[in-house]
Amino acid sequence: MNRIFDPLLMAERLESLKAGIIGGLTLGVICLMASLLNTLVLARYFEILISLQVKWDWQLLISWAIAIFSGLLFGVTYRYIIRQDQNPQLKAGGMMAFGLVRGLAQIEHDWSLAGVVLAGESVLWFIVAAIVLNQAIQLGWVKTFPST
Repeated sequence: MNRIFDPLLMAERLESLKAGIIGGLTLGVICLMASLLNTLVLARYFEILISLQVKWDWQLLISWAIAIFSGLLFGVTYRYIIRQDQNPQLKAGGMMAFGLVRGLAQIEHDWSLAGVVLAGESVLWFIVAAIVLNQAIQLGWVKTFPST
């Protein structure tokens, strides 16, 4: 029998898709908010952080799309990481892994204070995404992946 159309597997895929959409939307909104904060506050009032100023062009759209895709991957993965366990190390580990991978890549690209700010910002993005996903799970919008 072909398991691709198994109703239980389809239900799990749908829950993963919902988690991914919530994660993607969360990171997309946070990315836009961070871009505004970087441009309107940090770059304006702290001369050393002038490189954080965002130009509103196609590069911002690409960055925004990457943030949304990263959030989608995080949402799907986070749902599988936490399962039905109440282990805080699993939650923190998944969140920090995504945040640090994104953040450390930005530091590697720009060895300056602005790079450190962007790295911290990346970790914060995934912390917020994890909080939103946990809230969605508590509200019943997304079901956890069953533990085996």
